[in-house]
Amino acid sequence: MEKTKNTSLNTMVADFILLGLFHPPNLKTFLFLVFFIIYILTQLGNLLILLTVWADPKLHARPMYILLGVLSFLDMWLSSVIVPRLILDFTPAEKAISFGGCVAQLYFFHFLGSTQCFLYTLMAYDRYLAICQPLRYPMLMSSKLCTILVAGAWVAGSIHGSIQTTLTFRLPYCGPNQIDYFICDIPAVLKLACADTTVNKLVTFVDIGVVAASCFMLILLSYANIVHAILKIRTTDGRRQAFSTCGSHLTVVTVYYVPCIFIYLRPGSKSPLDGAVAVFYTIVTPLLNPIIYTLRNKEVKSALKRITANLGVTSENKL
Repeated sequence: MEKTKNTSLNTMVADFILLGLFHPPNLKTFLFLVFFIIYILTQLGNLLILLTVWADPKLHARPMYILLGVLSFLDMWLSSVIVPRLILDFTPAEKAISFGGCVAQLYFFHFLGSTQCFLYTLMAYDRYLAICQPLRYPMLMSSKLCTILVAGAWVAGSIHGSIQTTLTFRLPYCGPNQIDYFICDIPAVLKLACADTTVNKLVTFVDIGVVAASCFMLILLSYANIVHAILKIRTTDGRRQAFSTCGSHLTVVTVYYVPCIFIYLRPGSKSPLDGAVAVFYTIVTPLLNPIIYTLRNKEVKSALKRITANLGVTSENKL
């Protein structure tokens, strides 16, 4: 193992070896293709939503779709932080990642992940105002206020990522350097520290627990009020429309928070299932988001049809 002295970070490890996901050797090619296709579809799907929200005047001026566009942007970057490096595990390429690369991956993973956590909370609050305060909604959630709240989510996510990264890499790492995981994440990296990690594990548990639990409770509170308001709607069509509006968000929140809780908020030793669960919420969820929002959201589907029709008319005029 190559070692170089790095006094500023109190470490002797020059790089780490990501062992990746456990898999039978004969499935390497198949898994390479699966994750490669998932990555391409994730980028294209989220880019489609991003461009649709930007191009359609009826969408990009509304807070709900501003938040949806930001979510798509986050999904594209989160996928890019993880999947390309994972794909290398299924090739003959070198499995090593530099110390700086590991620091950067851990930071951006938690920065983007926590920002997404805050964004889901904003989306729930937006739906609460739209359904429970419909007459005051334009005043309570303007485009300007929505932009400020989104900026706040980015700043809070950056602070969270910085705290976690600083706590993790302030420890000395003097070997071994093999990370039994497919990304540089806190639990896997801390196992290699040449110092007591009790405080780190406690702070990580409390920090991530506070962020996840606070956001999740606020989301549940918002939807409790939403359900209460929906039940007061007398018409069946009105109830169906209101539930449909929130259904996609609830689906996304469920597939995001359940795996997070499984990974970070369990005391004791980690399970071998952590890798598979992490793949679901870090790789599969960004793929599902554009599918969920396009198939369950009538306005997004209508906007796509309008854009497609306009493109068709433009092409005919050119001919």
